[in-house]
Amino acid sequence: MKALLLMRSSILLGLACLSAQAFSSDLTQVYRKALANDAQYAAARATLEAEREKLPQSLAGLLPTIGATAGSVWNDNRYRNDGDGQPSWKKDYNTHAYGVSLTQPLFRWQNVVRYGQAKWQVAQAEAVFAQASQEMILRVARAYFDVLYAQENLAAVRANKEAIALQLAQAKKNFEVGTTTITDAHEAQSRFDLAVAQELAGDGDLEVKRYALRVIVGGELGELARLRADVELRPPQPAGMEQWVQAAENDNFLVQARQAALEVAQREIERARAGHYPTLDIVANYGKSDSVPSASNSPGLRTDARNIGLQLSIPIYEGGATRSRTREAISNRGAAQSLLENARRVAVLGARQSFLGVVNGLAQIQALKAALVSSISALEANRLGYDVGVRINIDVLNAEQQVYITRRDLARARFDTLLAQLDLKAAVGTLGEDDLERLGPLFEGSF
Repeated sequence: MKALLLMRSSILLGLACLSAQAFSSDLTQVYRKALANDAQYAAARATLEAEREKLPQSLAGLLPTIGATAGSVWNDNRYRNDGDGQPSWKKDYNTHAYGVSLTQPLFRWQNVVRYGQAKWQVAQAEAVFAQASQEMILRVARAYFDVLYAQENLAAVRANKEAIALQLAQAKKNFEVGTTTITDAHEAQSRFDLAVAQELAGDGDLEVKRYALRVIVGGELGELARLRADVELRPPQPAGMEQWVQAAENDNFLVQARQAALEVAQREIERARAGHYPTLDIVANYGKSDSVPSASNSPGLRTDARNIGLQLSIPIYEGGATRSRTREAISNRGAAQSLLENARRVAVLGARQSFLGVVNGLAQIQALKAALVSSISALEANRLGYDVGVRINIDVLNAEQQVYITRRDLARARFDTLLAQLDLKAAVGTLGEDDLERLGPLFEGSF
């Protein structure tokens, strides 16, 4: 009967685990939810759509403009002749008029420059949005890993607390039978109380991290797919740092955005100088008006006007405004050049840091895995030594604490290395959803 109950419990536990895995959300699924609900990403997308409108707006400066006017006026005119004694008289009539005008720019150099400038402004907006898309991937991954780390930390704290609780019970029992002093029980109680405090802190931290992830995805999330215990992370490819650095210097999206901004600033100088140039337009007008008198026996007046011609405008003096705008544009170009150089330096620094983060993280993971094996062996040895009387209680407690710390640091190293891999891809402008999909096999319950 007891064996049957144990078998039934095992089956139910296995089904519960399978159910949790089946309904767990992996990193790619969470990212796709964020695509639809993240407020920062939505704002970046709307900003891009707004910036794209600069191109048709600037094109409008090269195309004809057509306008129409229409109106109706009631005229009530009264006349009085005081010189010859003739009686006063009046004339009442309606005037209806409408007109159409067309202006086609033939030479407006500032409009031509503005159109080319708008293309670079759109390119800049595209690069900024691409960077925002990469940053959203990093925000999702960072928040996802923070939740998983908080879970790993809380699990380690609880395991440590349970081990200390057993050690505390054993210390109290040994004191009761007179084989140890009360000091062992006090030391174990102190460590147990500390573990309880750490558990409370870990539980609160997990709740905060979960909420931070919910803010990005815009709603509740179920269980998250966890990192496999036997996961093996790969070194970056290519393996040389300088290849990543060169790619970041040229292909980083912030660098591309600053490069486009420099092109915009360069054309702004040309557009400002165009204020000295003449403009030439084709101007065509057509108008018609009818004057209808109130008296039916009086004749009306109808006029039709048509004209077409060239209109030349030559700026002579504008109070120095054009020269001032040119100097302003030159200064802005200098600022854009400096910002471009700074963006390149930041991209190179980011690539170097991320590359070293991956390489050093992999080495740290291997060292911590070995340290975990050693700390577990040391714990078992200390427990055995305590049982036979060659070790004291504090030795066991310290060994248990070291196992907890090593497990926590190993989990942190794994998540930091994964994030460094994504940061490295972002530094060279190649981070995308496919990179998250490639991480899928590293997690339990992933599809």
